[in-house]
Amino acid sequence: MAVAPGEQGGAVRYTLRAGEHRLDLNARLGQPLRLEWTGAIACTHCGRATKKSFAQGYCYPCFTRLAQCDTCIVKPETCHFDAGTCREPEWAERHCFQPHVIYLANSSGLKVGITRGTQVPTRWLDQGAIQALPILSVETRQQSGLVEMLFKEEVADRTNWRAMLKGEVEPMDLLAERDRLLARLESGLGQLRQRFGVDAIRLLDEPPVSFDYPVLEFPRKIVSHNFDKKPEVTGTLLGLKGQYLILDSGVINLRKFTGYEVAVS
Repeated sequence: MAVAPGEQGGAVRYTLRAGEHRLDLNARLGQPLRLEWTGAIACTHCGRATKKSFAQGYCYPCFTRLAQCDTCIVKPETCHFDAGTCREPEWAERHCFQPHVIYLANSSGLKVGITRGTQVPTRWLDQGAIQALPILSVETRQQSGLVEMLFKEEVADRTNWRAMLKGEVEPMDLLAERDRLLARLESGLGQLRQRFGVDAIRLLDEPPVSFDYPVLEFPRKIVSHNFDKKPEVTGTLLGLKGQYLILDSGVINLRKFTGYEVAVS
């Protein structure tokens, strides 16, 4: 599901990608929607058929072979490139050795996160953040993980997806939170600068951004749909937030089912 900021402060735009077809989901709000999994799953990397999807879209051979499926992608501070054991050194040079951003976001409360500079603001929209603020820029993914570890001592790094979908999120002063956290973590950040260089971890001076999601009605109780348990999902589309469809029959995280062949009507 493709997501993009709304124009001139409008609601976030959602497009459902189904093969070669594109469906404007914002235009379907308030209308019936039917999704049916055909039973087929294709690896998003090699295209082969697979009975089970690993790491949101990969067959098992790709899951065990690709660097993008290694545990260091989830825990970048454990990067083992320098040890010579990276699964795909050329891929890592293109994706891990490029600028990353450490940010604060408000999706279900204050959280810290990291993303490649090229993934701003997509990363925030995928998490359903109503506010976000980039605070630091670093040179590599490993450095971003080490910085994030410092912040995790003070603030969460995960989204409570149920609270996010219920709309139980109040705006907060991200600039004040940034200043508070930077003051508390000054010593740890200084040690990382000594290790990697003064310019390796740079303070960003950017304004916070806010997002409005196309939701007609937030659910009071979260019921989650799962194609693996029930291949057909139907209901009236009431909203879109993060990578979730909010239907009157429940919610479904489409990112979880990347690679599934789904008929949409």
